[in-house]
Amino acid sequence: MSMKITDPNELPKKPGVYIMHNSDDEIIYVGKAKKLRNRVKSYFRDEDKLDRPKTQVLMRHFAYLEYILTDTEKEALILEANLIKRYMPHYNISLKDGKQYPYIKITKDEFPRILITRSLKNDKASYYGPYTDSTNARQFIDFLNKNFKIRTCKNMDGPCLNYQIKQCSAPCINKISQKEYNRNIRRAKLLLQGRYKKTIKKLEKDMKHYSKNLEFEKAAMIRDQIETIKITLEKQNIQPTKDVDQDIIGIDHNDQEAAVVIISVRNGKTNKKDDLILKGINGFSDKEILTEFIKQYYSTAPIPEQIIIEDDIEDADIIKEWLSDKEGHNVKIKVAEDGHYLTLIKIAKKNAHISLTENTKEEENPLLTLEQYLNLPRLPYHIEGFDISNISGIYAVASMVVFENGKPAKNMYRKFKMNTPGPNDFAMMKEVLTRRYSHISPDYQDDVKNPDDSINIRPDLVLIDGGKGQLGMAVEVFKELNITDVPLVGLAKKFEELYVPGRSEPIVLPRRSTALQLLQYVRDESHRFAITFHRTIRGKAFTKSVLDDIPGVGKKRKQALLTHFKSLDAIYDASLEEIEEVNGIHKKLAKTIYDTLQNDRKKDKNN
Repeated sequence: MSMKITDPNELPKKPGVYIMHNSDDEIIYVGKAKKLRNRVKSYFRDEDKLDRPKTQVLMRHFAYLEYILTDTEKEALILEANLIKRYMPHYNISLKDGKQYPYIKITKDEFPRILITRSLKNDKASYYGPYTDSTNARQFIDFLNKNFKIRTCKNMDGPCLNYQIKQCSAPCINKISQKEYNRNIRRAKLLLQGRYKKTIKKLEKDMKHYSKNLEFEKAAMIRDQIETIKITLEKQNIQPTKDVDQDIIGIDHNDQEAAVVIISVRNGKTNKKDDLILKGINGFSDKEILTEFIKQYYSTAPIPEQIIIEDDIEDADIIKEWLSDKEGHNVKIKVAEDGHYLTLIKIAKKNAHISLTENTKEEENPLLTLEQYLNLPRLPYHIEGFDISNISGIYAVASMVVFENGKPAKNMYRKFKMNTPGPNDFAMMKEVLTRRYSHISPDYQDDVKNPDDSINIRPDLVLIDGGKGQLGMAVEVFKELNITDVPLVGLAKKFEELYVPGRSEPIVLPRRSTALQLLQYVRDESHRFAITFHRTIRGKAFTKSVLDDIPGVGKKRKQALLTHFKSLDAIYDASLEEIEEVNGIHKKLAKTIYDTLQNDRKKDKNN
């Protein structure tokens, strides 16, 4: 980057990027040019001769510029896109901050993990997205982890419960080779790219190989993977005559921002729909808006073989060359001409119009909206939400989160250890609701109220995570407790629909509704709080206990005992023969464990 420049005649007639600053040294605009001097001189005309009002305002704030030379105009285009994404200058068109959209990340470890993230880093990891729905992204990660048995632990310090329940391939104890594990990672990457047929073909090849070598267990596992992929991921065929990867882009805009919808087609099938927002478009033409979107979006998003658009873009040849080099195959940018593509463009534009309309509405008050949509007797100032967390019924816990005036009231959160045997989430939820709301029941007989005042508060709304079934169970609890003045609502994850008692059809709020987003926040927060408590409980069970003092019982045998018996109390109650049944526990060690625990129990009784 050169010294500060205020005279465009000091610039060379070469390709590069110019970076404009204001008097506070802030970057206010980034542009690229085939010949820097010629392009920048166009900004230094008399104000009434500048091409658009936005340029006039830009130059009123201009103090100086810097520049970076590149060898080609294509390199200038790439650098411009990266700098705009990095600095988000005020007078550039900017794709709404990618950090608020989740990405799926595959780490660059020896045995990679698949995570969700909202920040892109230069860490050699693989990123896929952005995803406009974090729930869908998490469900996709969960599917990939379970289907390919990918590790989820941060530290590979021994087999975890995921291995015990056959949801992890346990590279930590060499149950899978690095070569085989990374083959699974490559399959996951193909699915993230929407290449379902290619993934299935590779899996079928592996299945035949294992079957030929009489490794029938591995062959059966891959057969199940193939079936799961077909059931879970294959979408309705939108274009049966073409087996090609395409993105169809539709745009709608007002004076201030543009909504862009991308319909992704992979192998001729609809893969997903993304909708994003472009800010700062005032004064830019439709062609410039579309050009800037393509440059910024495809700097991080997966690039298909074809990008279908309604009209031509600027620098089309350079952009095609850049995208082709970036992806390693020929990328075509095609203007829709025939009826089929024009229909798809029309669908994308209609969705963009809906997205733009919802995005530019006057911001709603989520509490008022909930009161109106759910027909509540009062404003839902105090909302309570619940979640259950356990692994096959082990260390089962529940959480209660509280939101007041639409914000988390963390001092009122509560944690519950479950007494209900599991796994039975319905029964556990019934237990926690009964324990929480028995204190506000008119039939509550204690003369002295619970000293915890927050437990005695009557909520304005109770959120149940689930559809009709879960809501029906909560209604039964309230009926048994004779509670008639506390509203209930169920939030079903699959389609984010709301269910209320006495109504058979769900209530569907707009995806961008702040009322729906508030309920999603309550649900997600209750899930996070439950998971955190469950991990704490589970961690304590694996830390210090009398088992640590028994010679021959190391970390792995201790874990085997706790996994087999579910709890430390159950090990105390076990007979010698039952202890001998645990994997890795021989007779002599079983006798030592049994005697030690019985002696420890006698000491407790004597004390």
